[in-house]
Amino acid sequence: MKMINELKSVTMDTICNAKSGHPGMALSSAPIMYTLYNKIINAYPRDSKWINRDRFVLASGHASSLLYNVLHLCGYNIGIDDLKEFRKLGSLTPGHPEVNETDGIDATSGPLGQGVPMAVGMALAEKKLATMFNKEGYEIIDHYTYVLCGDGDMQEGVTGEAASLAGNLNLNKLIVLYDANDVTLDGPLSNSFSEDVAKRFEAYKFNVVTLDKWDIELLEKTIEKAKKSDKPSLIIIKTIIGEGSKYQGTCKVHGSPLDEEDLKELKIKLGVKDSFNYSEDSYKDFYEHFYLRGKRNYSKWKKKVKEYKEKYPGEYEFLCRCLNNDIDFSSLDKCEIILDKEISSRNASKIMLNLLCDCNRNIVGGSADVAKSVMTSLDNSSFITKDDFKGQTINYGIREFAMASINNGILLHGGLKTFGGSFLVFSDYLKPALRMGSLMGLNNVYLFSHDSIAVGEDGPTHQPVEQLAMLRSIPNFNVIRPSNEGEVKFAYKQAFSSDNPVAIILSRQNLKTKYIVKEDEFKKGAYFVKYDKDSRYSIIASGSEVNLAIDVYEMLLKDNIKVNVVSMPSWYMFEKQSKKYKKSILGNYNKTITLEMLSTFGWSKYGKYNIGVNSFGVSGKASDVIKYMKFDINSIYDEIKKIIK
Repeated sequence: MKMINELKSVTMDTICNAKSGHPGMALSSAPIMYTLYNKIINAYPRDSKWINRDRFVLASGHASSLLYNVLHLCGYNIGIDDLKEFRKLGSLTPGHPEVNETDGIDATSGPLGQGVPMAVGMALAEKKLATMFNKEGYEIIDHYTYVLCGDGDMQEGVTGEAASLAGNLNLNKLIVLYDANDVTLDGPLSNSFSEDVAKRFEAYKFNVVTLDKWDIELLEKTIEKAKKSDKPSLIIIKTIIGEGSKYQGTCKVHGSPLDEEDLKELKIKLGVKDSFNYSEDSYKDFYEHFYLRGKRNYSKWKKKVKEYKEKYPGEYEFLCRCLNNDIDFSSLDKCEIILDKEISSRNASKIMLNLLCDCNRNIVGGSADVAKSVMTSLDNSSFITKDDFKGQTINYGIREFAMASINNGILLHGGLKTFGGSFLVFSDYLKPALRMGSLMGLNNVYLFSHDSIAVGEDGPTHQPVEQLAMLRSIPNFNVIRPSNEGEVKFAYKQAFSSDNPVAIILSRQNLKTKYIVKEDEFKKGAYFVKYDKDSRYSIIASGSEVNLAIDVYEMLLKDNIKVNVVSMPSWYMFEKQSKKYKKSILGNYNKTITLEMLSTFGWSKYGKYNIGVNSFGVSGKASDVIKYMKFDINSIYDEIKKIIK
């Protein structure tokens, strides 16, 4: 077909002009993308963030050149000049799709495996919002989620994790298109992969269709049939990588631009002469099919929403609040913090989470099967199941990575806020999705408990050491480690009102509320708990170690030694303060001691002396482990006395 040949040709121009890119899948998937956008997808470029548009995730983000060309033809804000700037600094067409950079992109993608889970999150969000707001005759949330993936995505474990949950929840409006070209970057797929993907996905409770030989009409009919399935669907499409190139069917065409001769020969085969030139027929084709289809459906939807507003004003108002990410914090504001109360910060978190979720039905989340330990159970909410989406709690199962990726997808969809819980030591399992959420600026809230060697008997496998340093190193990621119930309360307000990911780090052991923190002080990320203008030294601590620092402060006072004590719940929030404020808190670098029962990595920027844990823990009772690791009161007192002399 002429339009597909032109799509292939200009996509190759895009890659070759950049002297960088991935022609293989761009060529093999061009007919798939043409069919999907020209014949199927319902969206409207004039309102590219329309809440009821179909979603599309290019899981194999290395085929971005193809997606940009399709979006250009569809009428999104991507011009021919933007295609010529592919992969160049500051362009609207970066190497891999970025949701906040390019019009029409629904998800940042590239790291293989995470695309399908994000699509699962989008499909979950669609079904949840439909349950919350749709009325008979007023299906205002009613769309599909499509994802295009490749062999690499099928090998990444997180794809299977998420697909398993999608099947369990019967997300029947999720349709996965699998470009099965049997080649990876290093060679034939058979070198590393021989499983039967169709049978695997059937076991996941997917509707599975395999197209060994196919054309546009057959693919269109297959997708339309999949839309009527009562299960999520996987359509396996057998293709030839780099079809038309002299290197077709081999890994040589995966990630390197076609050479000049190959490009010339390909254009002859395609019947295209010019570079970066689409005919009027191609533009007309997409205008008449994609653009006008979207415009008609958009207009119908707007009319339906207007009627919905008049008939269901309360639900409409709440829908607007959801779409604006509004959160009601009144229940937290009324929560009184009692001095001298002893409670673990994970249990304090449970109180705050339940108060918040009771007032905000647009918050959904759960844990990776540790709800009873991380305290993420919602007292007044049921679990979301395939038969009932009314609840706010998602049972992700033991799938940490998938949990975070799915939550990314939920937030990308819009209309809902998310939380996810696990042990701090297992944040390693979530790391790739945490990074992607930060890159996309998604307000995921993570609740990580069992925050130090004070975990005790579970031993070094469950006692985090370096994880907090890892989390703090992620750009645009706010890590908050509260020292008591009051800080937990304000951590929740900060977390659910942010525009980036936030992790709240929670203790297993009880923490005594030794002081009442003010919200404006907490928001600064660090503040004085004990202050004396005559103090020569300062102790900066976070979490449970703030109380430890206060205990040591009182012991030092008996020796007529005065020190300041600073609670620093968040480096991220502190670094946003003025130079003047930061200087007032930090004081003399050479006389500042940091105290945290985790790795000291990174603390040296705040103080010369860093007391922490730089080895793996041991198994035993928490009190014995703490004493063994020299983090009991007497050991810390002795260590600080040595420093102060």
